Amino acid sequence: MLIGNGTLLLGDCLDVMRGLPSESVDLTATDPPFGMAYQSNRRVVKEQHAKIHGDDSLDWLDPFVVEAYRVAKPNTAGYFFCSHHAIDVFKQALERCFKIKNLLVWEKTNHGTGDLKGDFAPKLEFCWFVHKGRALIRGKRDPNIMRFARTQNELHPTQKPVELMEYLINKFSDEGQLVLDPFMGSGTTAIAAERSGRRWIGIERDEGYYNAALARIWTECAA
Repeated sequence: MLIGNGTLLLGDCLDVMRGLPSESVDLTATDPPFGMAYQSNRRVVKEQHAKIHGDDSLDWLDPFVVEAYRVAKPNTAGYFFCSHHAIDVFKQALERCFKIKNLLVWEKTNHGTGDLKGDFAPKLEFCWFVHKGRALIRGKRDPNIMRFARTQNELHPTQKPVELMEYLINKFSDEGQLVLDPFMGSGTTAIAAERSGRRWIGIERDEGYYNAALARIWTECAA
């Protein structure tokens, strides 16, 4: 569906991406399943968030990286969030195609819960930053540790702050360029792209999250 500056598509990202032209995307920014069978304990209207499709294994990762590389324009960047549980697997898959530039760290200014009696309080998430060719930063060169408050995951179990995604988009793309998020979730990347004046394509296979993203993006565009 066309909405605002972009298009939100319901379907499997591999199927959809194979229909996109080669070298058509200026920036990929996405938060894919981590391959750890994550289940949120947060209850929304007395129900847990649904389990994330594709999160029971990482069999999809290698073909996904191949497609992400194919659709990326030369001399562009990409952001791929991942969990510490599979950080090495993501690195190995990404570096088969892309050039790994850095491992970004999102430091949450308010930590999560987890094992309250047997573990340290989690405050970090990781994001592989890659190039296809050589991409150039916009503005000043910042540290690879980014401090943003975590969300309350109202709409999705791994929901990212809009401000974080907006920051990342602005660092390695320009107004009017095309941002791709193959795992759109609740629509955060689309909203960040809208606020940044970018065009965007979002793909989501779960109809519930797709509808939540659609409503959220419509609200943002009408604001």
